[in-house]
Amino acid sequence: MAEYVLTLLVTAAVTYLLTPLVRRVAIAGGAMHEARDRDVHVVPIPLLGGIAIYGGLAAGLLVAAQLTPLSTVLQGNRTAASLLLAGGVIVIVGVVDDRWGLSPISKLAGQAAAGGILVWGGAQLSWVPLPNDTTLFFNLNQSTALSIFLVVATINAVNFIDGLDGLAAGIVCIAAIAFFAYYYRLTLALHLPDQAGPALASALLAGACLGFLPHNFYPARIFMGDTGSMLLGLLLAYVPISSINSLDPATLGSSINRFPEVLPLLLPATILVIPYADLLLAVVRRTRAGLSPLAPDRKHLHHRLLDIGHSHRSSVLIMYLWAALFSGAIVWLSVARTKLFVFAVVTVAAMVLLLLLSMPRLRPWGRRRRASAAASRTVAARAAAGRAAAAKPAPASPALASPAPASPAPAGPAANGAPSVTAPVRPSGPSPVGPAPVGPAPVGPAGAARAVIGGPARPADDGPRRPGTADPLTAGTRRPPGVPARPR
Repeated sequence: MAEYVLTLLVTAAVTYLLTPLVRRVAIAGGAMHEARDRDVHVVPIPLLGGIAIYGGLAAGLLVAAQLTPLSTVLQGNRTAASLLLAGGVIVIVGVVDDRWGLSPISKLAGQAAAGGILVWGGAQLSWVPLPNDTTLFFNLNQSTALSIFLVVATINAVNFIDGLDGLAAGIVCIAAIAFFAYYYRLTLALHLPDQAGPALASALLAGACLGFLPHNFYPARIFMGDTGSMLLGLLLAYVPISSINSLDPATLGSSINRFPEVLPLLLPATILVIPYADLLLAVVRRTRAGLSPLAPDRKHLHHRLLDIGHSHRSSVLIMYLWAALFSGAIVWLSVARTKLFVFAVVTVAAMVLLLLLSMPRLRPWGRRRRASAAASRTVAARAAAGRAAAAKPAPASPALASPAPASPAPAGPAANGAPSVTAPVRPSGPSPVGPAPVGPAPVGPAGAARAVIGGPARPADDGPRRPGTADPLTAGTRRPPGVPARPR
């Protein structure tokens, strides 16, 4: 156990120390991730974090080869060479894609090539267990095709969940720890030295994720990019494939496995349920919309958690809890001799708790608070509508909107008792000759009647004007014959 822990710590330390250097290289080389519509960050973030992960993997393999118990795992086979070569291909493809961009077909070709290298190294799915103690064996071509397909699917599944700071690294780390617990238990209980290889690969993967997470957790200072997500997916696919290939089906009948005929398949499927579920939902969703399965969108599981009101960190932690529940339950089922009823009750209770954490609308203790908040929003909306209606100008009446009559305005006393004569309103034609009608002005402030018929409002008289001063309303107009001058 100490050798695995030492390898994990060395991998984590090297990855942690290399990440700041890779960040500077990414900034200098222009490998920056600009904010897009479906992204949650708003400033450019450096990419190429997968280079540091690859450096940690190489350092961990180098240390493991020097440790006596683990050196036998890497001797006489192509395990270390296949991991480094396949990882190198993925890193090259990822760096080119992060810096300049690659088409989906080009990336798929690189992923398939990396899967072929793993098959060359011995990681080949040669059989799968079936119910009733039967086994389905594959020939060489079928095994190769199925193994490459699983590698490509896992790589893209991890790539799809890499949408929030620290999400992909954390979920892959939880899966790697679960894999290590199961395979290390196989080496102790069943004395299967061949399972030390998958256990070592799980320890390397967990160490690389732990070393990168401090730099990648929210708020992230660097992204792993496609370089890192594809490398993590490659290592994650390698672990169960290499385990099944080196495992004898006859040895699964021990007490280590509650259901030996299905557990080799149930274990990776359950541990990787979140990446695989997100991948399947994305393919179905995009295909139904008439888009390519690789077309990007903003409807992944982590995006949905953000849309229902969770913060960035809480969304990531909820996904961590889901991954820990699925992986921990299956490892517990395979190791602990617990009654199935107790196991089912604990699992259902954990799932209900996680549902309440994930879906705020399902929480019964928050209904009154949500109802109060909804009532407050309704009152505020009605108050805002009332203020808007009060601020809106009233529509003009037909009498006010009609054009001014052609007849002159009546003259009468002003509101303060002073005599007032209004200026005649000239029609469009020649001015009529005749006396202007004289009558009482409408009741109201001075100039109100003039405002009604469209004329300028006359200021109220404060007293008789000085002799010789012109009437500001009649200045410049000719008094028709027969109309007496307004008394001073």
